[in-house]
Parts: sequence; C-alpha cells; structure tokens
Amino acid sequence: SAQNLSEEFAKAAQQLKKEAPRIQFGKIDVTHQRDLRKEFNIRDFPTVKFFVDGSREDPIDCKGVREASAFITWVKRRIGPSTVLINSTDQAEAIIHADDLAVIGFFKELHNDSVEVFSETARDVPEMPFGMTASEEVCTNYGIQMNTLVVFKKGKPVHKEVLEDGKHNKLDLTRMIKTFTLDLVTEYNLETSVKIFDVPVENHILLFTPTNLETFKTIYDNYKSAAVEFRGKIMFILVDTNETRNGRVFEYFRIREVDVPAVRILNLTSDAKYKMPADEVTVENLKEFCWSYLNGTAKLHLSSEEIPEGWDKKPVKVLVGKNFNRIVF
Repeated sequence: SAQNLSEEFAKAAQQLKKEAPRIQFGKIDVTHQRDLRKEFNIRDFPTVKFFVDGSREDPIDCKGVREASAFITWVKRRIGPSTVLINSTDQAEAIIHADDLAVIGFFKELHNDSVEVFSETARDVPEMPFGMTASEEVCTNYGIQMNTLVVFKKGKPVHKEVLEDGKHNKLDLTRMIKTFTLDLVTEYNLETSVKIFDVPVENHILLFTPTNLETFKTIYDNYKSAAVEFRGKIMFILVDTNETRNGRVFEYFRIREVDVPAVRILNLTSDAKYKMPADEVTVENLKEFCWSYLNGTAKLHLSSEEIPEGWDKKPVKVLVGKNFNRIVF
C-alpha cells in the first residue's frame, strides 16, 4: 500500500542520513502541488524519482522497489559502483550464499559493452546482490569459458546467459533476472498480484482452472514444462477458479464455468487478449500458442456475449460483439 511504501521510504532516508548525507529525501503531496505533478508527468502513486546534480531534467524513475533495504541499495548503486568486484572463489561463494538469489557476471576482461549492460542492469535490480569477475581462477572454478551472466538460487546456478556485445540490452536482462523473484508458475492471489506487476514483463499467460480438478496435476505439469522456454518473455500465471476472490479476474476475461480449463494471453500495454485455439492444455499446444503470440500470428480474442434471443424483434436492435460488425458495417 502507499502508506507502507511511505514508511519504508522514511526508513531508508533515516539510514542513508548516516551513510550518505549528500542525498536528500523529500515527499510531495501532488493533490496540492498540481504544477509539480504536471511537470514530472506523475500518473501512478506513489512514484519515486531520483534527481541528480541539482537538475530537474530527466530524473531517474525508481520502479518496483518496496522495501527500505532495496531503496538503500538502489540509491547506493546509483551513486557508486553497482556491482561487487570478485577476485577469489571464496568471495564469489560468500555472495552466492548470502541471499536466496544472486547474480554473477563472468567476463574475460572488465571493459566491454557487455560489462556496461551488466552494470546498468544491477542498478535496476536492487533486490539481489550482483558481483562480477574477470579472474581466471574464479571462471575456471565455475566452468565458465565465455562472457556469461549466471543467476544463482539458494546457492545453485539456475540460469546461464552468454553475453555478446550488442546482443543484450538492460531491459531484457532485467526482465529475465526479475522473473526469478517469482516461481516459474505464479498462482494469482492478493499477495502475489503486487509482485506480478513489479516484474517488467508485459506478456502474461493465464491458466484458469479449478485446482481440485481430477486432471489438475497433469495440466499444471504441462503448464510448468512449457513455462521454462518463455522465461522473461511471457509470465505464466495460474488462476484458481474455485477461489471466489478471483471473481474480478474471471469477469475481466469473461471466463465462465463451462470454459475451464481455459488459457488466455494478455498484453498489459495494449490490453489485447488472446485465446488458446486448442482445448487441450498440452505442452505442445501451449508452446505453439506462445510462439504464435510472440511471432504476431495469434488471433486477437474479442470476447462477446452470445447474441440474445429476439435481438431484432423491436425497433431498437440489441447488439453484442458477435453481431456488431455484420449489422453495423
């Protein structure tokens, strides 16, 4: 909540007062400061912006940061080095085991485009430690031969991404890394909905099914298997249709009881919805659907009510999506 975020922001300010006195924290109530709201184009609340060197031009947005510790890390990585330089395997192990997640960049040398993109990414992902190394001993110890980013989860490597100059950008890497803060498939509920929207992946696939369905385990396993291929591109979400608190989500997608299990893709930016053409939730059908969406060949799904009986009997005709085009145009 906004109140919560405000408290965490204040906690961070208190701590940084000692560690980085040059940084000033302030808050603005934009309901009274309309000019400032307009000048900085504030649309969402709360919004956190970082102003550098006394300039009001192009402040840096601080997005998806919710805890005091992450605020502190975010600010420190903006004003100082964004990653820890690793010179020994012991040092690498300490970072990898310090937290649930850690990201390490293994490089041949520390001056190239990939290092730059890696450092930029670290600035935007303050929730986890980032380290980088060009030590031959460290790279050999982890069996890494190319410039590679490795995500460690609970001390074990869960993802390796070979970094080539010019091939990756900061947003791609941020998306991919942030998806590891969630499970491969995330069940939608009040608590996870906040986390889901913090990860900057705009494509969401949703499986609507009752979790007590006889075939649930098979369907869920298929869904999970397909998810591996699309990590960072499409976020996989499970919506339990037995959970009454999810009613608004079914309404939004116009999912009825007879439709489930159902699979939909939503693009958050355009609000476009797509329906999986196949009825069976198999790995093959899911992959085909996801690739057709990413390649731009999937058909837009315009949900419509059924044409009501006697829609044309009166002088004012009743139109729904299914008969609108034919009658109007």
